[in-house]
Amino acid sequence: MAQRGSRKRRKQRRRADRPVAPAASTEAAEQPASAAHESESGQPAPAPHESDADRMARGYARGRAKDEEARAALVPLAPGERPTAVTVAFVVALVAFIANLVALILNFSDGNGRQSTSTIIGCVLLAVMAAGMWRARYWAVLGMQALLAISVLLASLALVTAASPGTAVFALAIVIGGGALFWFLVKAMARIQMPERPGAR
Repeated sequence: MAQRGSRKRRKQRRRADRPVAPAASTEAAEQPASAAHESESGQPAPAPHESDADRMARGYARGRAKDEEARAALVPLAPGERPTAVTVAFVVALVAFIANLVALILNFSDGNGRQSTSTIIGCVLLAVMAAGMWRARYWAVLGMQALLAISVLLASLALVTAASPGTAVFALAIVIGGGALFWFLVKAMARIQMPERPGAR
């Protein structure tokens, strides 16, 4: 019995003398495994010390990629083709030209010809833009967009200071219609392209 007791005591001493592996080494062994798992999933962990300049550069790169995709999706105009938005803008410019022409005639008939300089300038600009948009010219669409932007801005101011419901509805219609036409003309301008197509005059 004494020998068995001494053997047990010697075994207990040997177990107590064995070195215990630290927990830090275990965590260090687990970290590479988790990193490998992230790389296999296809979603790398974000850089811990990424600067603002790096984030901005990555955002610009994504924006350029989207722009390239949008340009690649555009279909060039066929000879003699005119986008629908440009046709609508042509009709709007033509109606505005006729309205200004009628106002000019009425001013002259009332003896207010001296006050009609701005109306004459407006008639000339609208006639030139209408002719250019009928032929799907870039500069005409650009001029129409500038006119639409000014009209939407003035209508927005009139909507804020509207004194009657009728005025507010009219101003709101200009804001909605002009804004929608402006938006569709952006894509039309991209299709028309600049400079002019080969063979265009």
